[in-house]
Amino acid sequence: MQLRIPLSVAVITKDEAENLPAFLRSVSFADQIVVVDSGSSDATVEIAAAGGCEVFVEPWQGFGPQKQIAVNRCRNDWVLILDADERIPPETAEMIKKIVSRLPEAAGYSFPRKNYFQGRWIRHAGWWPDRVVRLFRKDRGYLSSALVHESVQVTGTVVSLGLPIEHFTESRLGEVLKKIDRYSTLGAGEALAAGRRSTVWGAACRAPLVFFHNYFLRGGFLDGRQGLTLAVTDAINKFFKYAKLAELNEGRGTPDARDHNS
Repeated sequence: MQLRIPLSVAVITKDEAENLPAFLRSVSFADQIVVVDSGSSDATVEIAAAGGCEVFVEPWQGFGPQKQIAVNRCRNDWVLILDADERIPPETAEMIKKIVSRLPEAAGYSFPRKNYFQGRWIRHAGWWPDRVVRLFRKDRGYLSSALVHESVQVTGTVVSLGLPIEHFTESRLGEVLKKIDRYSTLGAGEALAAGRRSTVWGAACRAPLVFFHNYFLRGGFLDGRQGLTLAVTDAINKFFKYAKLAELNEGRGTPDARDHNS
C-alpha cells in the first residue's frame, strides 16, 4: 500500500460510475478524496463510498458553486480539484507529492491539460496546452461563481508546471449533443445576466465563423477526423448558446439552468 500524503482531492459528480474507478486509482496517493454528488442515478455514490471517499449529496448549484462546496469539505492545507473524467499520470503524481511534502514556493500551481477525444490527443485549435490551475492552498484559493466555465482563483503566486493532467472528454456523439444542450443553456443564462443580447440571425452568423476560426486558423484540421468533429460541435454549441439567448431576450426561454449538471 502506497504512502498517502496530506492532500485533499475534490470532485463533483453526477452519473460518473464509468469514469470514477480510473479517476480514483489515479489519485490514490491523497489521504482525502471528497466527492460531492448532485443526484446520480447510477452507482457513482456506491463506487465512491467503496473507494474510501467522503461522499456528500448536494443539490446542483452550478459548476463554480458546486465545486466550492467540495473545496469547503476538504480538511488539508492543499487541495487538488479535478473532474471525474480527468486523470493524474504517475509522473505528475510524483511531482505533486514533492510539492505538498516540502515548503511550497507558491500559493497555487497550474498544469497543461492533455485532452483526448475519440482516442486521440487533440493538440490544436486551443486544446493544447489548455493550462488550468488545479492545485492550491485552501486558504489562498477559491472557485469563481460562474455556473459554467468556472476557474480557480488564487491569491498569491501561481507556478506553471510542465507535467500534465489527462482529460478523457466525452467522445460519444449522442452524449456530446446532450452536453451542448446543457452548456449552451448555461452560457445563454450567464450572457443574459451580463446584459448581452442576440438574435437568431446573429447566432447563425457566429457558427460558421467559429468553425472557420477553429478548423482553419487554429489548425483543427491537423487533428484529423476528431478535429473536424470538434470544430463542428463547437460551432453548433455557439449557435445554440446565442439562439437561446435570443429566446431569453424575447421572454420565450427560461434563464435558470442550475439543474444542468455534467
